[in-house]
Amino acid sequence: MPTVPAPLPPIGSRLAGVRSSPVRDLLALVGNEDVISFAGGLPAPELFDVEGLREAYAQALTGDAARRNLQYAASEGDPALRELVAARLTRRSLPTEPDDLLITTGSQQALSLLTTALLEPGAVVAVEEPSYLAALQSFALAGARVVGIAADEHGVVPASVEEVLREHRPRVLYLVPNFANPTGRTLPAPRRARIAELAAEHGTWVVEDDPYGELRYSGEHVAPLAADPALADRCVHLGSFSKTGAPGLRLGWARVPRSLRPALVVAKQAADLQTSTVDQAAAAVYLARTDLDAHVATVVAAYRERRDAALAALADALPAGSSWSRPEGGMFTWVRLPDPGGTLDTASLLPGALAAGVAFVPGEPFFAGAPDRATLRLSFTTHTPARIHEGVARLGTALEAALGTVPASG
Repeated sequence: MPTVPAPLPPIGSRLAGVRSSPVRDLLALVGNEDVISFAGGLPAPELFDVEGLREAYAQALTGDAARRNLQYAASEGDPALRELVAARLTRRSLPTEPDDLLITTGSQQALSLLTTALLEPGAVVAVEEPSYLAALQSFALAGARVVGIAADEHGVVPASVEEVLREHRPRVLYLVPNFANPTGRTLPAPRRARIAELAAEHGTWVVEDDPYGELRYSGEHVAPLAADPALADRCVHLGSFSKTGAPGLRLGWARVPRSLRPALVVAKQAADLQTSTVDQAAAAVYLARTDLDAHVATVVAAYRERRDAALAALADALPAGSSWSRPEGGMFTWVRLPDPGGTLDTASLLPGALAAGVAFVPGEPFFAGAPDRATLRLSFTTHTPARIHEGVARLGTALEAALGTVPASG
């Protein structure tokens, strides 16, 4: 008599409360030329330095170094790459030594390693409201309790930070101070100084996620949180090549205080042993041979034009009473639609927008606490100004059909 297979064990309960990212789900639209997608925070592929990267890989796979670059390597990362990244961070007002750095498979992995090292189920993480969706996923997967901090057009409000630190005693304070995802806000220097003081006073780890910091289109450079002496032993600064190089490299880094480095290295070893040796070697060749500042300047000029096109188009197309952020850099603007009755949910507007040939991300998933459902996120970096104007016009038409409103300029 054949044996009846027993049911398989259930999937781990930690995933039960982790939602799929609507951004990832909407990325399927990228290949659909009929849809202008403002959903994913995607760099413009036509600005990738394909030839420069091709030559860097060729050099990394040539000569005596080729076989070494195809071998296992140290978990901390390629020494030459860490030296080059450290020098670049130092030039950007964050003094850094190569030994301060851990190379990761994208900065998202660095965030995952930090949740492993710093968080236990039930631990509290404090985040700006709204906050980076993938960070919220990572904290949920760790079983953490996420508490939102009130923010305004300049980022988190120090008084709210102080209140959350006092009442909830979070283990980690997570911030994206430069051109935040999803809002595009930038935290001013005086607020950074006060937040550093508060974090030191309350014994809280600070995670400063800075993937967009080099993409500044207007305003003045602001020194990183990690540069504040009060945070010298308690701030982890995350960075990435995804926005200045190419996301397909999957290369990021964490600048880590000495006391935390051994734990993160062990977490890295358990996760994947090391980030791709050959990709790190090619990146080191590329940084050594390329004027990255000149490349970034080209990218910034293109994105500045696209940001300006998006802001102008929104003024022409969105319903009267709408508001949106005016980012000094980065990839996003954050929109709030008029909601006099308090019942609007932009997720309900997405099907109509898709039917009109345009995509956005509804705001609700970006909130740790009670969401403002009248919000949505738009990314302006992927498309040309002409395509942006067309996409925003489609969005305006879809909103007018759904809400029965007219554009502010109408």
